[in-house]
Amino acid sequence: MSIFMTFRIAFRALARNKMRTALTMLGMIIGVGAVITMVALGNGAQAQIEANIATAGTNIVNVNAGNFTSGGVRGGMGAANTLTAEDATAIREEVQGIRYMAAGITNRNRIIFGNQNWQARISGTDIDLPLIKAWTTEFGTFFSSQDVQTSAKVAVLGATVRDMLFGEGEDPTGQIVRIGNQPFKIIGVMTRKGQAALGEDQDDIVFVPYTTVQKKLMRATYIQNITVSAYSADDTTRIADQIAIVLRNRHKITPPDPDDFMVRTLEEMAAVRVQATETMTMLLAGIAGVSLVVGGIGIMNIMLVSVTERTHEIGLRLSIGARGWDVMMQFLVEAVVLSLIGGGIGIVSGFGFSRALTQFVQWPTSVSVDAVAMAFGFAAGIGVFFGFYPARKAARLDPIEALRYE
Repeated sequence: MSIFMTFRIAFRALARNKMRTALTMLGMIIGVGAVITMVALGNGAQAQIEANIATAGTNIVNVNAGNFTSGGVRGGMGAANTLTAEDATAIREEVQGIRYMAAGITNRNRIIFGNQNWQARISGTDIDLPLIKAWTTEFGTFFSSQDVQTSAKVAVLGATVRDMLFGEGEDPTGQIVRIGNQPFKIIGVMTRKGQAALGEDQDDIVFVPYTTVQKKLMRATYIQNITVSAYSADDTTRIADQIAIVLRNRHKITPPDPDDFMVRTLEEMAAVRVQATETMTMLLAGIAGVSLVVGGIGIMNIMLVSVTERTHEIGLRLSIGARGWDVMMQFLVEAVVLSLIGGGIGIVSGFGFSRALTQFVQWPTSVSVDAVAMAFGFAAGIGVFFGFYPARKAARLDPIEALRYE
């Protein structure tokens, strides 16, 4: 029997009970749609991370406070308070190839203006940060080196903070706000930057001199991070290694003692984030794939019922010369058709869900050709795998017994 005739009989058999066929395909539709959506979410997150890294530049080195151990108890990464402004000065003087550098210390605090208030991240930094990040101001200017030296109470608002306190698009330069109990003069508003790679709002922030945060807000002598920009992206690895040497010498760290700081290039950070995203994508796709297996079991159950219902028909076909192979192919094709139609609808559904997530939830998604091919191939494989047993059972029926079946 020709393959064309086999498919024609398969479609006719499936059309006999449209509701049962639709419900059987539902498992495949949900499974394939879920896999496509989960992979699209993962791909979108990876693409956004890579785009943000490309925008920020590949010549950035981040130095952060590291682990602190006391009495055998580890405080965890970021717990050390041994990173100082003097360390930043030493790095500037001893490491060649540094273009810009900014010390940083951060806390969260309440910003108050009149009867409005907003909780935001207060980023104490230096004058080079806008140059490192290639950020510009929408209104006013960034603070000066004199502001840093004198620990001036000046602030540059992120766009989100400005919107919450003064209204969207307003120019609040010259106004006085309170951060904690301290009055600060607004000297500028940063241009809106949107979400970062991990979803945090880059505009929900207030920039002030790091010396002001140290002396007026936190009463601290340490800093939490140093951001370094190299003249050339090719020098970042060398600069990172030299920074580590300088800090080990200054902090008197000798093997096997662990470093109390972390030095990371932006490429290393991107690689870690992408790897974590890939792992999460595979996990979510695996969970979604369970529904594909459930859909395959549903197909096998329905095909077994179909074999029982069509026993007399099978016996008649075998008695007039059909081979067992023809019967097995017939039922196998029906199972594959169920899977492929369900998979096709699932792919369309996955595209739709992905678009909806991007449109309404603002989650980045990217549907790749590989994900579509994988989901469609998996659907076909499910049809073959779970359709084989019912098809073989139909092919092995005894023609005489099958004709007697009522």
